[in-house]
Amino acid sequence: MTVATATVDLDVIRVASVPSDHVYVRHLAPPTGMGGVMRLEDPTPQGVPPAGAPWYPPSILDPGWVSRHASTFDVVHLHFGFDAKSPRELEEFLAELRQHHKPFVFTVHDLRNPHHRDESVHDAQLDVLVPAADALITLTEGAADVIMRRWGRTATVLPHPHVVPKEILCRGRRNRRDGTFVAGVHLKSLRAGMEPLPVIETLREAVRGLAGARLRIDVHCDVMTPGSTRHAPEVAALVRDAARDAHVEVVVHDFFSDTDLWSYLEGLDVSILPYRFGTHSGWLEACHDLGTRVIAPDCGFYADQRPCLVYALNAGEYDAASLVDAVRRAHAESAPRRPGLHRRLDERRLLAARHREIYLDAMTNAALSCHR
Repeated sequence: MTVATATVDLDVIRVASVPSDHVYVRHLAPPTGMGGVMRLEDPTPQGVPPAGAPWYPPSILDPGWVSRHASTFDVVHLHFGFDAKSPRELEEFLAELRQHHKPFVFTVHDLRNPHHRDESVHDAQLDVLVPAADALITLTEGAADVIMRRWGRTATVLPHPHVVPKEILCRGRRNRRDGTFVAGVHLKSLRAGMEPLPVIETLREAVRGLAGARLRIDVHCDVMTPGSTRHAPEVAALVRDAARDAHVEVVVHDFFSDTDLWSYLEGLDVSILPYRFGTHSGWLEACHDLGTRVIAPDCGFYADQRPCLVYALNAGEYDAASLVDAVRRAHAESAPRRPGLHRRLDERRLLAARHREIYLDAMTNAALSCHR
């Protein structure tokens, strides 16, 4: 009896990453060099100029892309960007990968899509992607437990890499000297998973009684502008009313640049996440980088991702008293220690090495299967 064997030993593994140009994905590479992994640049869909839009659906998932480019990559690694694909379209994409003996790696960032009120579509997509993956990765043990319960699959748990650039990680936190305490809540453009009304009402009262404390509310212009597709009259009215409080500052603006975002987060003592559902958070990770405390809801796995204070907010419950208590604790306790540059870069080296191992294992298994 002959047993088929196959080994893969490549100096450079070519990864078709979906996407490639995202801070999470970019920071899976070691701080210097490629570390034996080359992630292909994001292909631009036909009809979309390179600078024509901030985001567009990844064409790697389009029918025929795999067949046309099979010689240019060794493995596909999916992170984000499959929202617009139906389960049937994802099945066809995976079938095309199998046809060309290309392994499929999937990092499960979101067990619940924070942009969808109806979770059924995302659930159906995961029901296609998770069982078909040659290797699964996720960010927390809690998410890995859900993946095992729902699909009987083991996911490798790897931490989120740093979000803030190295040059900011290596400098000390610039703390205020006036003794003020700033609690911030950023509504952005009100994605579906946010629950701003009760959270803002509670924070107005929670901050009122704390010495030297003030509440900063940030919101994008589209939420406040009548006629905008994102306009939310109730939220706009509440924000304007809150601005009358002496201890509340309201800042209405368009999207922050990265530099403005880091400056904003460094200016907070605590950032409150007003999410009713979700899984993991890049925002939380940036706060971790900068030494800004986070108060996170008990939905998802935010507290598993990085240390933070927790209050009760999820699909079925909101406990205002738990949010008040968390704000008081943040006010009373000293600021968390920043992880620092060296720890974060060591983490990146680990992530780069583990991802290369995962790709090699997936490629070896794919090579074995085509010899059977």
